[in-house]
Amino acid sequence: MSKFDKIRPFYDAEVNDAIRASINHPMMKALVDFAYPDTEESVWKEQLLRTHSIRDFQINFAYHAIKKILEKSSDGLTTSGFGKLEPNTAYFFISNHRDIILDTCLLNVCLHEHGLVMTASAIGDNLVKKDFLLMLSRLNRNFLVQRNLSPRELLESSKLLSEYMYRLVSKENRSVWIAQREGRTKDGNDATHSGVLKMIAMASDEKNNMDFFKKIKIVPVSISYEYDPTDALKIPQLMAEANDEIYTKEKNEDFITLLSGIIGQKKRIHIHIGDVLYEELDLISEETTNTNKQLSAVAQVIDDSILQSYKIWPTNYIAYDLLHQTSTYSDNYTEKEKQLFERRLELRINADDIKMKESFLAMYANPVINKLKYQ
Repeated sequence: MSKFDKIRPFYDAEVNDAIRASINHPMMKALVDFAYPDTEESVWKEQLLRTHSIRDFQINFAYHAIKKILEKSSDGLTTSGFGKLEPNTAYFFISNHRDIILDTCLLNVCLHEHGLVMTASAIGDNLVKKDFLLMLSRLNRNFLVQRNLSPRELLESSKLLSEYMYRLVSKENRSVWIAQREGRTKDGNDATHSGVLKMIAMASDEKNNMDFFKKIKIVPVSISYEYDPTDALKIPQLMAEANDEIYTKEKNEDFITLLSGIIGQKKRIHIHIGDVLYEELDLISEETTNTNKQLSAVAQVIDDSILQSYKIWPTNYIAYDLLHQTSTYSDNYTEKEKQLFERRLELRINADDIKMKESFLAMYANPVINKLKYQ
Protein backbone atom coordinates (compact mmCIF):
# COMPACT_ATOMS: atom_id res chain seq x y z
CA MET A 1 0.00 0.00 0.00
CA SER A 2 1.48 3.34 -1.09
CA LYS A 3 1.83 5.99 1.59
CA PHE A 4 0.03 8.38 -0.78
CA ASP A 5 -3.09 6.21 -1.16
CA LYS A 6 -5.15 8.41 1.19
CA ILE A 7 -4.70 11.48 -0.95
CA ARG A 8 -3.78 10.49 -4.51
CA PRO A 9 -6.00 10.35 -7.62
CA PHE A 10 -6.63 7.05 -9.36
CA TYR A 11 -3.86 5.18 -11.09
CA ASP A 12 -4.76 4.48 -14.71
CA ALA A 13 -5.16 0.78 -13.85
CA GLU A 14 -7.99 1.72 -11.44
CA VAL A 15 -9.90 4.04 -13.78
CA ASN A 16 -12.09 1.54 -15.59
CA ASP A 17 -13.20 -0.22 -12.38
CA ALA A 18 -14.16 3.17 -10.87
CA ILE A 19 -16.19 4.05 -13.96
CA ARG A 20 -17.98 0.69 -13.96
CA ALA A 21 -18.87 1.15 -10.29
CA SER A 22 -20.45 4.56 -10.89
CA ILE A 23 -21.71 4.51 -14.46
CA ASN A 24 -25.35 4.09 -13.36
CA HIS A 25 -25.19 6.81 -10.70
CA PRO A 26 -27.83 9.51 -11.40
CA MET A 27 -25.19 12.25 -11.13
CA MET A 28 -23.10 10.56 -13.84
CA LYS A 29 -26.13 10.58 -16.13
CA ALA A 30 -26.81 14.25 -15.32
CA LEU A 31 -23.19 15.19 -15.99
CA VAL A 32 -22.94 13.39 -19.33
CA ASP A 33 -26.41 14.51 -20.47
CA PHE A 34 -25.29 18.09 -19.79
CA ALA A 35 -22.07 17.69 -21.81
CA TYR A 36 -23.61 15.56 -24.59
CA PRO A 37 -27.32 16.46 -24.76
CA ASP A 38 -27.78 14.88 -28.20
CA THR A 39 -26.03 11.58 -27.45
CA GLU A 40 -27.94 8.40 -26.65
CA GLU A 41 -27.29 6.96 -23.18
CA SER A 42 -26.16 3.63 -24.62
CA VAL A 43 -23.56 5.42 -26.76
CA TRP A 44 -21.90 7.45 -24.00
CA LYS A 45 -22.01 4.49 -21.62
CA GLU A 46 -20.21 2.33 -24.18
CA GLN A 47 -17.60 5.07 -24.66
CA LEU A 48 -17.12 5.47 -20.88
CA LEU A 49 -16.67 1.72 -20.45
CA ARG A 50 -13.82 1.87 -22.97
CA THR A 51 -12.02 4.50 -20.87
CA HIS A 52 -8.88 3.15 -19.19
CA SER A 53 -6.86 6.25 -18.23
CA ILE A 54 -7.31 9.61 -16.53
CA ARG A 55 -6.18 11.38 -19.67
CA ASP A 56 -8.84 9.59 -21.74
CA PHE A 57 -11.50 10.62 -19.21
CA GLN A 58 -10.31 14.22 -19.10
CA ILE A 59 -10.00 14.66 -22.87
CA ASN A 60 -13.09 12.71 -23.96
CA PHE A 61 -15.48 13.72 -21.18
CA ALA A 62 -14.34 16.36 -18.68
CA TYR A 63 -12.98 18.70 -21.37
CA HIS A 64 -16.27 18.70 -23.30
CA ALA A 65 -18.27 19.13 -20.09
CA ILE A 66 -16.29 22.25 -19.15
CA LYS A 67 -16.64 23.65 -22.69
CA LYS A 68 -20.40 23.12 -22.43
CA ILE A 69 -20.46 24.85 -19.03
CA LEU A 70 -18.64 27.82 -20.58
CA GLU A 71 -21.09 27.88 -23.47
CA LYS A 72 -24.16 27.82 -21.20
CA SER A 73 -23.05 29.95 -18.25
CA SER A 74 -20.47 32.45 -19.53
CA ASP A 75 -19.76 34.95 -22.27
CA GLY A 76 -16.42 33.32 -23.00
CA LEU A 77 -12.97 32.59 -21.62
CA THR A 78 -9.90 34.62 -22.62
CA THR A 79 -6.26 33.97 -21.71
CA SER A 80 -2.84 35.59 -21.63
CA GLY A 81 0.67 34.42 -20.77
CA PHE A 82 0.38 30.77 -21.82
CA GLY A 83 2.98 31.33 -24.55
CA LYS A 84 5.66 31.62 -21.85
CA LEU A 85 5.22 27.97 -20.86
CA GLU A 86 7.21 25.15 -22.44
CA PRO A 87 5.55 21.94 -23.69
CA ASN A 88 6.37 18.68 -21.89
CA THR A 89 7.38 20.68 -18.82
CA ALA A 90 5.90 20.45 -15.32
CA TYR A 91 5.15 23.68 -13.43
CA PHE A 92 3.93 24.44 -9.92
CA PHE A 93 0.94 26.76 -10.37
CA ILE A 94 -0.04 28.89 -7.37
CA SER A 95 -3.35 30.59 -8.05
CA ASN A 96 -5.93 32.87 -6.58
CA HIS A 97 -9.06 30.84 -5.84
CA ARG A 98 -12.67 31.89 -6.41
CA ASP A 99 -14.62 28.79 -7.44
CA ILE A 100 -14.37 25.31 -5.88
CA ILE A 101 -14.18 23.30 -9.10
CA LEU A 102 -13.98 25.63 -12.09
CA ASP A 103 -10.71 27.44 -11.33
CA THR A 104 -8.59 24.37 -11.90
CA CYS A 105 -10.86 22.87 -14.59
CA LEU A 106 -10.65 26.05 -16.68
CA LEU A 107 -6.88 26.16 -16.28
CA ASN A 108 -6.64 22.57 -17.52
CA VAL A 109 -8.85 23.34 -20.53
CA CYS A 110 -6.43 26.15 -21.43
CA LEU A 111 -3.33 24.01 -20.83
CA HIS A 112 -4.76 21.26 -23.05
CA GLU A 113 -5.63 23.70 -25.84
CA HIS A 114 -2.10 25.14 -25.69
CA GLY A 115 -0.51 21.67 -25.85
CA LEU A 116 0.89 21.90 -22.32
CA VAL A 117 1.09 19.49 -19.37
CA MET A 118 -2.19 19.50 -17.44
CA THR A 119 -2.24 19.63 -13.65
CA ALA A 120 -2.85 17.42 -10.69
CA SER A 121 -4.87 19.73 -8.47
CA ALA A 122 -5.36 20.12 -4.74
CA ILE A 123 -8.90 19.90 -3.33
CA GLY A 124 -10.07 19.93 0.29
CA ASP A 125 -11.37 16.55 1.45
CA ASN A 126 -14.34 18.39 3.02
CA LEU A 127 -15.60 19.13 -0.50
CA VAL A 128 -15.76 15.52 -1.67
CA LYS A 129 -17.45 13.71 1.20
CA LYS A 130 -20.04 12.23 -1.13
CA ASP A 131 -18.70 9.03 -2.67
CA PHE A 132 -19.57 10.06 -6.24
CA LEU A 133 -17.82 13.42 -5.91
CA LEU A 134 -14.72 11.75 -4.47
CA MET A 135 -14.69 9.30 -7.38
CA LEU A 136 -15.13 12.12 -9.90
CA SER A 137 -12.38 14.21 -8.31
CA ARG A 138 -9.96 11.27 -8.42
CA LEU A 139 -10.84 10.70 -12.10
CA ASN A 140 -9.97 14.35 -12.73
CA ARG A 141 -6.53 13.96 -11.15
CA ASN A 142 -7.33 15.79 -7.93
CA PHE A 143 -5.38 14.98 -4.78
CA LEU A 144 -6.78 15.58 -1.31
CA VAL A 145 -5.82 18.21 1.22
CA GLN A 146 -6.96 16.84 4.57
CA ARG A 147 -8.91 19.30 6.73
CA ASN A 148 -9.99 19.49 10.41
CA LEU A 149 -6.94 17.73 11.84
CA SER A 150 -5.24 18.00 15.21
CA PRO A 151 -1.93 19.96 15.20
CA ARG A 152 0.08 16.73 15.18
CA GLU A 153 -2.02 15.19 12.40
CA LEU A 154 -1.79 18.44 10.42
CA LEU A 155 2.00 18.36 10.54
CA GLU A 156 2.14 14.77 9.27
CA SER A 157 -0.48 15.48 6.61
CA SER A 158 1.42 18.58 5.42
CA LYS A 159 4.66 16.61 5.09
CA LEU A 160 2.88 13.91 3.08
CA LEU A 161 1.18 16.46 0.83
CA SER A 162 4.44 18.31 0.22
CA GLU A 163 6.29 15.11 -0.62
CA TYR A 164 3.51 14.03 -2.99
CA MET A 165 3.45 17.34 -4.87
CA TYR A 166 7.24 17.35 -5.22
CA ARG A 167 7.10 13.77 -6.53
CA LEU A 168 4.52 14.80 -9.15
CA VAL A 169 6.65 17.66 -10.48
CA SER A 170 10.11 16.09 -10.19
CA LYS A 171 9.51 12.40 -10.90
CA GLU A 172 6.27 12.22 -12.91
CA ASN A 173 6.66 15.45 -14.92
CA ARG A 174 3.14 16.39 -13.83
CA SER A 175 2.20 20.03 -13.21
CA VAL A 176 0.59 20.87 -9.87
CA TRP A 177 -2.12 23.42 -9.02
CA ILE A 178 -2.67 24.72 -5.51
CA ALA A 179 -4.56 27.74 -4.18
CA GLN A 180 -2.54 30.58 -2.65
CA ARG A 181 -4.41 30.10 0.65
CA GLU A 182 -6.66 27.58 2.35
CA GLY A 183 -10.19 27.96 1.02
CA ARG A 184 -11.55 30.36 -1.55
CA THR A 185 -11.19 34.13 -1.40
CA LYS A 186 -14.59 35.43 -0.37
CA ASP A 187 -14.01 39.18 -0.01
CA GLY A 188 -12.15 39.80 -3.29
CA ASN A 189 -8.81 40.30 -1.51
CA ASP A 190 -6.48 37.72 -3.05
CA ALA A 191 -3.48 37.10 -0.77
CA THR A 192 -0.91 34.32 -0.57
CA HIS A 193 -0.52 32.75 2.86
CA SER A 194 3.11 32.04 3.73
CA GLY A 195 1.90 28.87 5.51
CA VAL A 196 1.09 27.37 2.10
CA LEU A 197 4.65 28.09 0.94
CA LYS A 198 6.04 26.65 4.17
CA MET A 199 4.10 23.45 3.53
CA ILE A 200 5.32 23.23 -0.09
CA ALA A 201 8.94 23.63 1.11
CA MET A 202 8.68 20.72 3.58
CA ALA A 203 9.84 18.38 0.80
CA SER A 204 12.89 20.52 0.07
CA ASP A 205 16.18 18.72 -0.48
CA GLU A 206 18.03 22.05 -0.76
CA LYS A 207 19.76 24.07 1.97
CA ASN A 208 17.97 27.18 0.76
CA ASN A 209 14.21 27.07 0.11
CA MET A 210 14.65 29.58 -2.71
CA ASP A 211 16.71 27.02 -4.64
CA PHE A 212 13.96 24.46 -4.08
CA PHE A 213 11.29 26.89 -5.32
CA LYS A 214 13.37 27.51 -8.46
CA LYS A 215 13.61 23.76 -9.03
CA ILE A 216 9.83 23.23 -8.99
CA LYS A 217 9.17 26.24 -11.31
CA ILE A 218 6.55 28.26 -9.40
CA VAL A 219 4.12 30.12 -11.69
CA PRO A 220 1.54 32.57 -10.29
CA VAL A 221 -1.91 32.32 -11.92
CA SER A 222 -4.62 34.97 -11.85
CA ILE A 223 -8.23 34.08 -12.65
CA SER A 224 -10.92 36.76 -12.93
CA TYR A 225 -14.69 36.27 -13.22
CA GLU A 226 -16.90 39.17 -14.34
CA TYR A 227 -19.71 37.77 -12.18
CA ASP A 228 -18.94 35.48 -9.26
CA PRO A 229 -21.69 32.84 -9.50
CA THR A 230 -21.37 32.18 -5.76
CA ASP A 231 -21.22 35.82 -4.62
CA ALA A 232 -24.42 35.76 -2.54
CA LEU A 233 -23.46 32.41 -0.98
CA LYS A 234 -20.28 33.98 0.41
CA ILE A 235 -22.10 36.80 2.22
CA PRO A 236 -23.20 34.92 5.40
CA GLN A 237 -19.59 34.00 6.25
CA LEU A 238 -18.38 37.54 5.52
CA MET A 239 -21.13 38.96 7.76
CA ALA A 240 -20.24 36.57 10.58
CA GLU A 241 -16.57 37.50 10.37
CA ALA A 242 -17.42 41.22 10.33
CA ASN A 243 -19.38 40.71 13.57
CA ASP A 244 -16.60 38.59 15.16
CA GLU A 245 -18.88 35.55 15.16
CA ILE A 246 -17.91 31.94 14.48
CA TYR A 247 -19.35 30.84 11.16
CA THR A 248 -20.83 27.35 10.97
CA LYS A 249 -21.58 25.91 7.55
CA GLU A 250 -25.02 24.53 6.80
CA LYS A 251 -25.36 20.88 5.85
CA ASN A 252 -24.60 20.41 2.13
CA GLU A 253 -23.42 24.04 1.88
CA ASP A 254 -20.22 23.09 0.05
CA PHE A 255 -22.16 20.92 -2.39
CA ILE A 256 -24.66 23.70 -3.13
CA THR A 257 -21.79 26.16 -3.66
CA LEU A 258 -20.05 23.66 -5.96
CA LEU A 259 -23.16 23.29 -8.15
CA SER A 260 -23.85 27.04 -8.13
CA GLY A 261 -20.32 27.71 -9.33
CA ILE A 262 -20.79 25.33 -12.25
CA ILE A 263 -24.23 26.40 -13.49
CA GLY A 264 -24.35 30.03 -12.28
CA GLN A 265 -23.81 32.97 -14.66
CA LYS A 266 -20.20 34.13 -14.85
CA LYS A 267 -20.26 36.41 -17.92
CA ARG A 268 -16.62 36.85 -19.03
CA ILE A 269 -13.64 34.99 -17.53
CA HIS A 270 -9.92 35.65 -17.93
CA ILE A 271 -6.90 33.54 -16.92
CA HIS A 272 -3.41 35.05 -16.87
CA ILE A 273 -0.20 33.04 -16.49
CA GLY A 274 2.58 34.94 -14.72
CA ASP A 275 6.32 34.54 -15.20
CA VAL A 276 8.13 31.55 -13.71
CA LEU A 277 9.68 32.81 -10.46
CA TYR A 278 13.45 32.75 -10.79
CA GLU A 279 15.35 36.03 -10.57
CA GLU A 280 12.99 37.19 -7.82
CA LEU A 281 14.00 34.19 -5.72
CA ASP A 282 17.69 34.97 -6.20
CA LEU A 283 17.07 38.53 -5.00
CA ILE A 284 15.25 37.25 -1.91
CA SER A 285 18.17 34.92 -1.14
CA GLU A 286 20.55 37.87 -1.33
CA GLU A 287 18.38 40.05 0.91
CA THR A 288 17.83 37.62 3.81
CA THR A 289 18.62 34.11 5.04
CA ASN A 290 15.77 34.17 7.58
CA THR A 291 13.29 31.48 6.49
CA ASN A 292 10.14 33.28 7.61
CA LYS A 293 11.22 36.52 5.95
CA GLN A 294 12.03 34.64 2.77
CA LEU A 295 8.59 32.98 2.70
CA SER A 296 6.85 36.32 3.32
CA ALA A 297 8.85 37.86 0.48
CA VAL A 298 7.91 35.03 -1.91
CA ALA A 299 4.24 35.43 -0.91
CA GLN A 300 4.52 39.14 -1.77
CA VAL A 301 6.08 38.39 -5.17
CA ILE A 302 3.20 35.99 -5.96
CA ASP A 303 0.65 38.56 -4.79
CA ASP A 304 2.25 41.25 -6.94
CA SER A 305 1.95 39.01 -10.00
CA ILE A 306 -1.65 37.93 -9.33
CA LEU A 307 -3.00 41.36 -8.38
CA GLN A 308 -1.29 43.25 -11.22
CA SER A 309 -2.49 40.79 -13.87
CA TYR A 310 -6.04 40.46 -12.45
CA LYS A 311 -8.51 41.43 -15.17
CA ILE A 312 -10.73 44.27 -13.94
CA TRP A 313 -14.24 44.01 -15.38
CA PRO A 314 -17.00 46.65 -15.57
CA THR A 315 -18.65 44.96 -12.56
CA ASN A 316 -15.56 45.73 -10.45
CA TYR A 317 -15.59 49.41 -11.44
CA ILE A 318 -19.35 49.68 -10.89
CA ALA A 319 -19.06 48.15 -7.40
CA TYR A 320 -16.22 50.54 -6.52
CA ASP A 321 -18.28 53.58 -7.57
CA LEU A 322 -21.41 52.36 -5.77
CA LEU A 323 -19.46 51.52 -2.61
CA HIS A 324 -17.74 54.91 -2.50
CA GLN A 325 -20.73 56.83 -3.93
CA THR A 326 -18.63 58.28 -6.72
CA SER A 327 -18.41 58.23 -10.52
CA THR A 328 -14.62 57.87 -10.63
CA TYR A 329 -14.70 54.91 -13.03
CA SER A 330 -17.88 55.70 -14.98
CA ASP A 331 -15.90 55.74 -18.25
CA ASN A 332 -15.25 52.01 -17.76
CA TYR A 333 -18.88 50.85 -17.91
CA THR A 334 -22.17 51.68 -19.57
CA GLU A 335 -25.39 52.73 -17.87
CA LYS A 336 -26.95 49.42 -18.96
CA GLU A 337 -24.11 47.45 -17.31
CA LYS A 338 -24.61 49.44 -14.13
CA GLN A 339 -28.36 48.78 -14.13
CA LEU A 340 -27.80 45.04 -14.67
CA PHE A 341 -25.33 44.89 -11.77
CA GLU A 342 -27.68 46.82 -9.45
CA ARG A 343 -30.48 44.47 -10.46
CA ARG A 344 -28.29 41.48 -9.62
CA LEU A 345 -27.50 42.98 -6.23
CA GLU A 346 -31.21 43.48 -5.47
CA LEU A 347 -32.09 39.93 -6.50
CA ARG A 348 -29.29 38.18 -4.60
CA ILE A 349 -29.15 39.98 -1.25
CA ASN A 350 -31.23 42.20 1.02
CA ALA A 351 -30.05 45.56 -0.34
CA ASP A 352 -31.75 47.36 2.55
CA ASP A 353 -29.23 45.80 4.93
CA ILE A 354 -26.40 48.34 4.70
CA LYS A 355 -23.68 46.00 6.04
CA MET A 356 -24.74 43.21 3.71
CA LYS A 357 -24.79 45.55 0.74
CA GLU A 358 -21.34 46.89 1.60
CA SER A 359 -19.94 43.35 1.89
CA PHE A 360 -21.38 42.42 -1.50
CA LEU A 361 -20.00 45.55 -3.17
CA ALA A 362 -16.59 45.22 -1.48
CA MET A 363 -16.27 41.69 -2.87
CA TYR A 364 -16.30 43.16 -6.38
CA ALA A 365 -14.58 46.47 -5.56
CA ASN A 366 -11.51 45.12 -3.74
CA PRO A 367 -9.68 44.00 -6.92
CA VAL A 368 -9.86 47.63 -8.12
CA ILE A 369 -8.51 48.87 -4.78
CA ASN A 370 -5.71 46.28 -4.89
CA LYS A 371 -4.81 47.22 -8.46
CA LEU A 372 -4.51 50.90 -7.47
CA LYS A 373 -1.57 50.00 -5.22
CA TYR A 374 0.51 49.29 -8.33
CA GLN A 375 -0.31 52.50 -10.20
